[in-house]
Amino acid sequence: MSVVLLVASAAYAQDSQEVRWRRIAGVITAVNVDNPVGKVSAGTFPWSARGGNARVNLSTGAASFDVDGLVINGTAFSGTPGPVTAVTGTLVCDAGTNNESTYDTKAVPLSATGNADFLGHISGIPYSCANPLFLIRIAQPAGAAGRWIATGAERTGGDQ
Repeated sequence: MSVVLLVASAAYAQDSQEVRWRRIAGVITAVNVDNPVGKVSAGTFPWSARGGNARVNLSTGAASFDVDGLVINGTAFSGTPGPVTAVTGTLVCDAGTNNESTYDTKAVPLSATGNADFLGHISGIPYSCANPLFLIRIAQPAGAAGRWIATGAERTGGDQ
């Protein structure tokens, strides 16, 4: 019986470091108005997402995200991703503090209908990652790279 409890305790300890976001929401902003998350600037158009989710294991760096229907609202690009052809997922630790830090996934393609998927690893996550946030940021075009256009919402795990 103690072996079963030990295995169950080890599995729980690993799972307790997993943070999940049940949906992905686009940035709400007016055209050409920055709506930063901590030190990360927003895209210059409002965006919406039909769905998606993300998860990051803060201990191992295992990460995944899925976003569906991530498109611009308004302007000549309305209903499309416009010139954005690739995105990264970004874990933000200690947002809005002097210790704020960001950790990115590799860039993945954003389809013409606003879909993107990532399954892999985020390197360098610190031992302590308070108030973890998850952003979808522009990877291409280069002139807009690093701006966030969507965020993980309905977080479970991490500092609650």
